[in-house]
Parts: sequence; structure tokens; C-alpha cells
Amino acid sequence: MQEITTTILSELICSRLNHDIIGNIGAVSNAVELLEDGDMDFLEDIQSILKTSSKTLSSRLKFFRIAFGLNNTNINDITTIRKTIIDYLDTIGNKNSSINLNININNARFYKIAMLVSMIYADNIIRGGDIEIYEQDDKLYTKFSSTTPPILDKLQSIKSVMEGNCVDLQAKYAPLYYLRAYLEQERISISTTISNNVEFIFE
Repeated sequence: MQEITTTILSELICSRLNHDIIGNIGAVSNAVELLEDGDMDFLEDIQSILKTSSKTLSSRLKFFRIAFGLNNTNINDITTIRKTIIDYLDTIGNKNSSINLNININNARFYKIAMLVSMIYADNIIRGGDIEIYEQDDKLYTKFSSTTPPILDKLQSIKSVMEGNCVDLQAKYAPLYYLRAYLEQERISISTTISNNVEFIFE
């Protein structure tokens, strides 16, 4: 089994973040090219592309900065954390398949975990669903539900990674490996249950 070194983890995270923003950067670039061509027949389409892509980029980059970056003042503000997660989820779902968030936590120790878990869950929600994150008795409970049942093999991979295994060195699993490393650093334990979703308990 290959060891997840800090270098490998950094490569996985960089690849994942690049993958998640490159499409919208390309859309902005194309819109700018159309503007430079001066064809006003596409003006409404260009405005729509720029508005949607810039909002998506802003929401995702803000989320990534807090979830994967160094701790800062924002991490101690639950209002900012909640809004940042919701804005990020809005870039994934749409009006017909939205991802809803129900979060109720007070301990700043759990804020970064809540963000990473939200990202992991969102990767497994198909055609809309719900994410629930709440704190009780100094523990953090998280679970999700999906309108369409998620892929069981992916759920098993999540459980395996959280148990300390290396299942697949693909960028899509970067949030999982980073969460595991963060939990080890902060000495936070986790228990995982797999059914038709994934339930985490952190303490």
C-alpha cells in the first residue's frame, strides 16, 4: 500500500482544486474572446456566462481557501462558515436538484471538518439531497441523503480511507485524504457507518 506523503497529498489537492475551477475559467475566457470579436448578437449570452462563471469561481475559491487553507479569523465565525458552504453547494446543484444544508454547531474545532465533510458528501449526492451536520455532547454528527441512491463502491471507498487505508490515489478523493490527515493532526477520532449513505461521528 502506497504511503500518502505530504507531497502526494499536496498533489492530490492541487489537482482536485484545479479540476473544480478550470471549466469556469475556460468559460470566462471564451466569453472574453466573444467580446473581443465585437459580435453584439451574443451579448446576453456573454453576460450570462460571465455572471454565472464569476459567481461559481468566487464561491468555490472562498470555500477552498477556508477548507484547505491555514486557519484564519473566518474559521471562528459560524455565520461565515454556513454561508460559505451553502454558496459552494449552490455551484454544484441547481434549482431542480439542489443540495440543502442543515448545520448546527458551535465549537470552532469542528468548523473545518464540517466544510470538508460537506464537500465529500456533495461528491456523492446525485440529483439533489440533504446534508445534516450537528453537534451534541461534544461530538459532531454528520450524514447525508440523496434523491438518487449513491454508488455503493464509492461509499465503501470513503469508509476505507477513513479507516486509514489507501484505496485510490485520484484527485476526487483529495478531500478524504486531507480530512484524515487533519483529524490525525488534531487528534480527533472518527467512526464511520455505511448504509445507503455515509454517517460520520467525530469526537
